[in-house]
Order: sequence, then C-alpha cells, then structure tokens
Amino acid sequence: MRLCTPSLPSTRDGRAWRRRISRAEPVLVLSACALLLAALLGAPLAAQRTTKPVLHARHWLAITGKPLAATAGAVTFARGGNAVDATCAMLAATSTMWDTLGWGGETQALIWNPRTREVIGVNGLGVAPSGATVEFFQERGMRYPPEYGALAATTPGTPGALMVMLAEYGRLSLAEVLGPAIEMADGYPIEQSQADNMERRRELLSQWPYSRSVFLPHLDAADPERRAAPVAGEVFRQLDLRDTLLALVEAERQALAAGKGRKEAIQAAYDLFYRGEIAEELVRATQEQGGLITLQDLDTWQVKLEPPVSTTYKGIEVYKLTTWTQGPVMLQALNILENVEDLKAMGYNSARYLHTLYQAMNLAFADRDFYYGDPAFPPAEPLEGLLSKEYARQRFQQIDWSRNDAETRPGNPYDFQQGEHPFLDELQRWTPVPPDADAEGEEGFQQAGSGAIGPDRFAMSAEEAFWAGTTSIQAADAEGWVVSVTPSGGWIPAVVAGRTGIGLSQRMQSFVLDPVLNPYNLPQPGKRPRVTLTPGMALRDGEPWLSFSVQGGDTQDQNLLQFFLNVVEFGMDVQQAVEAANLTSYQMQSSFGAHQAEPGRLVVRSDTPPWVRAELRRMGYDVEVRERTSGPITAIVFDREYGTMWGGASDFGEDYGIGW
Repeated sequence: MRLCTPSLPSTRDGRAWRRRISRAEPVLVLSACALLLAALLGAPLAAQRTTKPVLHARHWLAITGKPLAATAGAVTFARGGNAVDATCAMLAATSTMWDTLGWGGETQALIWNPRTREVIGVNGLGVAPSGATVEFFQERGMRYPPEYGALAATTPGTPGALMVMLAEYGRLSLAEVLGPAIEMADGYPIEQSQADNMERRRELLSQWPYSRSVFLPHLDAADPERRAAPVAGEVFRQLDLRDTLLALVEAERQALAAGKGRKEAIQAAYDLFYRGEIAEELVRATQEQGGLITLQDLDTWQVKLEPPVSTTYKGIEVYKLTTWTQGPVMLQALNILENVEDLKAMGYNSARYLHTLYQAMNLAFADRDFYYGDPAFPPAEPLEGLLSKEYARQRFQQIDWSRNDAETRPGNPYDFQQGEHPFLDELQRWTPVPPDADAEGEEGFQQAGSGAIGPDRFAMSAEEAFWAGTTSIQAADAEGWVVSVTPSGGWIPAVVAGRTGIGLSQRMQSFVLDPVLNPYNLPQPGKRPRVTLTPGMALRDGEPWLSFSVQGGDTQDQNLLQFFLNVVEFGMDVQQAVEAANLTSYQMQSSFGAHQAEPGRLVVRSDTPPWVRAELRRMGYDVEVRERTSGPITAIVFDREYGTMWGGASDFGEDYGIGW
C-alpha cells in the first residue's frame, strides 16, 4: 500500500483522501495502485494506446471533419497549394457536405504567416441584418432570437472569409480551390450520418420549399411513411449550389481574361456573391421565407483581418480570437490554473483535478456570459482586465476547494484596467441560471419566422443546444503556414436561400435580449453575435508548436483546455490527447435555444473510476457517465527537433487527416 501514498493529492484534505481509500474495497485499491504504478513508470494507462494512429508528415498535413473533405485538402496540396489553399478547399468541401455547417454560415480562423512571423485572426462571422433589434424580437413575444428559419440568419460569412483568406495568403486560383466542392455539389455518395440527419429533420425541412427540394428528394405526399432523405451511398446532388460555385469561378475567369490580377479576380467573385446576381437571389428568397437580410446588409458586411488575443501559460504563448467568440475564456481559465502550485501532482483526471478544472471554468465562463460581445460596438468589452494575471489571481482565490460553487458570478475586471464599469446595475442583477430559462408556452426563441411552425415543437433540447454545430480544420505545410479554423452555421435543418443552394446561418440565436444576461451581446443591425467558435494556436520560443480546434458548441473551450493540459502537463502525444477522457460542465449559460444553465451538472466518461465519481458527488456534483464527453478534436503538433508534424483526430465521428 505504501507505493500508492506518494501519488495521492498533496492537498490540505489529503488525510481525508487516504481515509477514504483505506476504507475502499480491496479490488478498487489494487486498481488504484495499478494506475498509480503505471503513472510512476511513465505510461498512463488511460492514454497508453490509441484507436487511431498519429499522423506523421514532413511536407503537409490536412485534417478536417470528413474523409472526403480531407481528400480535397490533400488534392489541393498535390496541386502545389499551400496550407491556406488546402484550408479553403476543405472549408468548401465540408460546407458542401453540410458537415454541421453550410455555405451561408460563418468562418473563424487563426493563421500563422511565416513571412511576417505573426498570428492573424480571420473574422468571417456574419452580422445581424437590418431591422434585427431587441424590440423587434420582443414585440413578437420572443425571449431570444429564433433557433431556426430565415429569421435566425445572420449575413453569410463563409464565402467571403474563404475568398479573402485565399486572396491574401493562398497561391492557387479560386477555380482550383473550389474544384473539389463543385464536383461534390454535382453529386457525391452521401455518408450515413448526414443522410439520417436529413431524415430525422424532415418535418421541419419540409416547411421550407427550397430546403425540401435539396434535402428530401424522395418526399412523397402520397406515401408519408416512405423515407424522404437520401440513403447512405446514394449520390446526393445539389445542382443549384453547383451553379452558384461555377458562377463564382466564371467571374474570376472573366476578370483574369480582362487583364485583372489574381487578387482582383477573386474580388470579382466576391462582388458577385455579395453585390451581384447571387446576392439578389439570396435576399429575395430569404425575405420570401420570413428573413430580414437586405442587399445593403450584404454590400456593407466585410471580412475582418484582426489581431488575436493571447496569454502565456508556463512560457507557452496561447492565441485565440477576441470577445466576438468565446475564445478568451480558455485564456482566462489558463491564467487561473497557472496559480495552482502543481496541477500535474493532483493526478490525471482525479477528483481533485476535475474539481479544479470545473471551478476554474466556472469563473471564466461566468465572465464570458456577461462580458463577451462584438468589440466593434461600444462600450468596449473589458478585455485588458479579463486577461490580466492579477484578475486571474483574484478569481483563483474565490475557488471553494471542498464543494462546487453553484452561485459563481462574473467578477469585476474593471478593477484591473482603466475605466468605470458601465453596467454595474445589470451585474448586480445577473443570476447563474437565466430567469424563465425553462418557461414554456410562449411564442418563443425557437420560432422559425413562419406561422406554420408551432412554438415548442422543433426546439432543440438543452443537450442538443449545448453541442450544436461546427466542424474543424487544421492545415500546415513545410513553408511554415499553419491554419486552424472552426467554421459553422447553416447546419441542417437550414433554410436554403432560393436557387442559390446556400443554406442560411442560424447564429442570431446566440444574441440575448435582456441586458441583465449580457449587455454587450444585444442584437442590432450590423452587429456580430458572440459565438462559441474558437480555433486555437500556441507558440513556443516564437515558433508554431500547436494548432488545435474542436466542434461542439459551448463545450469547445472546455475540451480544448483539457486537450492543451493533456499535452503540456501530462506529456501526451497529440493522438493520445485528442482521444483522452474529458469532463463536460453545463454550469455556464448555453449559447443556443433557451440559453439554459445547469449548475453542478458534470458529465464524465465511462472509464472514470467509480471512486472518483463518488468523491465528485460528495463535493456536490450531479455526476453523469457517458461514452462521449468531447466534440471531435483535431490538432497538429510541430516537432522542431526533427522538422516534422504530428497530427491527431478524435476516435469518434468522422474526423480524418491525410499527410505527406
């Protein structure tokens, strides 16, 4: 038994832990000793073997949410493209495959530019259209903007972000990059997961005429029991989308034929989408189906290339996009955890370790829920205070080490920067669980903008809402370009905008209408909603070391925080880290649907030992056990010693990578 003792948590309640273990069943004690012995020998059992192998590459890596889309990246590299070109090809392919996103959604990216030696943020998030105000939704009896339908749509961001990234940092033409997606739109054998998703959503999709024709090609009014969606392996065709993509390529071709340069030719395609015939059809069909987007909204929207935000964790520089995403929440959590004397000594996924992570996330996510929003609209979010190490120390001191704090509240970061707090009254009235979060019977948040759809019938459950949306993309090349992307929006069930074949975003639902919930994230025309989408990148000694992203709504920065610590603190390789067990907290306010919060709810993976679960329950957690506790993580680690890349993709879902 003595062998077990040194690895027990070195904390003030260590004696209590020893007492509890001494009273445990002998088999549990032996199992605990086996785990601890493995840890002492440097081979953690929980991460010793992986389902998928590490991807080793020297010249390039392409990783994303679907095998066919990863192939599109590989084909683009083979054509002489760099990592940005390959990223754009994978983005186009995943959008065409509706890999939890569509062409009318949004794209968020971090790019390492080896020429300027800087990380660049790409803001390809659409904005609230004309007429989208707090009053507009409240007058219609809504507690939040709708989950579904044309009224849920922000302006499309993915086409613009793709073309701007390509023009600024790629080397290939738009025709070359869109080639795989055009071929897929002409018809590709659909995978079972997406085909079944279409069938599962058939009742809602059938309400919108253009969506019905795309997603339900076998719909038969005379035989309502017949399957309406395609089946696995069937060739799924999207001819309207194909024609839209071909029109973009033709606009580029004509500009080149007229003597325009590469960037100007891509700009011609951009103008066709946002100001030309495509824009006109998109606006017509959106408004026909109850939406608000206007031609002026499309014309004035712009992709932003902007500096990311960053912090350091034990000398590692970690980069995220700013407060129009939830990205800074991971930076805040790292700042808080940096105050732990020895995080690794707590033991990988011990009750003490999981409690520490959960409490650090509570504090960071409470700040997210109140302070994050579009920095282009005043007043400015208190980012300097939120990311200050001094503020993190104050928040760390608020942790209750014995129990979960179900009443965790936002702090006051204005004490750590210049300026007065503009919303002290709202801060005092903020509550961890939104008022009336479970209310029913209103013509509410899930309305699709059509009287044909009842108020509660198609609403996502709290569980669905928490995991909603997104894929991820990682790409890197030997020249030094590195790209991490978390695109999303326009997932099924999506409203298709007429003959464009473009599926509209549902991102309006991430706004709130009550300033007490978040005064920085209220809708108004031209404003971006605060989204969950959060690519990550880390540098060591000024060089790219880690590129990582994940799908999964509000779970994203929870998953990425644990992935990062798996690599940094526990020495896992990239594939071990993406397959490792995570915890999932539901204590923060959901960014979707009814914006529910469930303080104390904690989901752990089924391989979490029973004594760890028992200890967590004693600490006040409502513990659930599941096989899956993370979205699919994709990542690349750069091995500077050998000049190679290590790629990883989670062992569930269909995320896939190809390297050379």
